[in-house]
Amino acid sequence: MAPVESAAVILSGTVFVVAALVALVVFRGQYVPISGHRSIGQFVALAGAITAVAVFMAAVMSVRARDASRAAAGPSGLPRERLGWYDIAAVALAYAVIALLGWSAIANVVSESFQGAVVYSLSAALLAGVAVAVTSYTVFLSAVHLTPLSLSLLLVLFLVEGIFTSMLTASDPLWWQVNMSMLGVTGDVSARAFNITLIIGGVVVTTIAHYATSAIPAGTDQEQRGRRRVRSGLALIGVLLAWVGILPVDEFLVLHTLAASGMAVTYIALVAGLRWLIPAMPRTFLVLGYVFVAVILVLAVFFFTGYYTLTAVELVAFVLIFSWLLVLIRNTDAMHTSAQAKAQVQERAG
Repeated sequence: MAPVESAAVILSGTVFVVAALVALVVFRGQYVPISGHRSIGQFVALAGAITAVAVFMAAVMSVRARDASRAAAGPSGLPRERLGWYDIAAVALAYAVIALLGWSAIANVVSESFQGAVVYSLSAALLAGVAVAVTSYTVFLSAVHLTPLSLSLLLVLFLVEGIFTSMLTASDPLWWQVNMSMLGVTGDVSARAFNITLIIGGVVVTTIAHYATSAIPAGTDQEQRGRRRVRSGLALIGVLLAWVGILPVDEFLVLHTLAASGMAVTYIALVAGLRWLIPAMPRTFLVLGYVFVAVILVLAVFFFTGYYTLTAVELVAFVLIFSWLLVLIRNTDAMHTSAQAKAQVQERAG
């Protein structure tokens, strides 16, 4: 743990120096606004996004080198599958977008709190350096300790930031009277933010499907088949989510609707079949899934009878499905930990 913390501090210190020097050159003795064009917020958002990608890649290489040395020593326990290049690219982009949107939002809030205030270039450079260094420190530690659960929390944060950014910048303030897909049809910055969020989010879901299901113990052929089907179902949800962003509803109505409906159908099929696909799954989690499905079906009835808008149904379904995914990962992680402990006991006994 200590070497990792030390590496994070050293890396963040280096990032602080580089970012502060670059900011000093960019601002060049001027008074700098907090947000807007050529502002501290704009610089930190862009520099933070670039830093997030670079630091995440450095963390991935560090973890792989560490895992290789552990493998050479012959560790006990059940290994997890490694992330593929497409998984790494998607997660790196998610970190970058979170940094970009997060620092932009913070700058806007601070600017509203200090209306008309400007900062001298030296102070602005130091503030920018600190903010980018904080990004570096957070991303490095998060990436080094990346687990299926933290990855799913990252996904939720990414989707919430991206979708809310699209909502707040939407050119049509009454988009919610139709459905959430209307956020992606205007062709402006808001629509691009919404569609890109769904595309990257879909790829991250496939990453979670690949990474998290490796935690499910599968000693028999039947258990391995069940694990593959759960993985395929989760991956299909991710693919369909990406297609919802790729196919705007105003240009590809039928395909867009099929992709959006397919996510709900796949989720319901997963919940219904989980009892047979993973027999060791706790009964309480199975019941939770049935309750979530029942709520979604009731809301769908409310929509078709005109009691609820489609936007309300989509928002509630989004929250329930991703909450279920988080709890699923918690349960598979617990199963993985239990299997590791059992393997270690057997190794000592042998």
